[in-house]
Amino acid sequence: MSAIDDLEAAAREELEQAAALGWKALAAHTPWGDTFEGFTPEGREVCFERNYLWEHEAGGDIRVEVNVYEPRAHEEGVSLSRTIVHETAA
Repeated sequence: MSAIDDLEAAAREELEQAAALGWKALAAHTPWGDTFEGFTPEGREVCFERNYLWEHEAGGDIRVEVNVYEPRAHEEGVSLSRTIVHETAA
């Protein structure tokens, strides 16, 4: 697996975990963000950067952003995002 594919796999996994929490759980922590160290599926040491942001207005849809990068190569990382639709709007 290439380095970019490995970073993307890690970002997708993190994004899926966040989406699985659902709107109600995420709303309690929005807006919020953090950065932590971890490992990709291939074992690369990386930084995970997560952000939970209101898409348009507080109490509406939530945008989840995930950026995964090697510690010394932030610009060469992979960034993914997904919108978690407000449950009453779905």
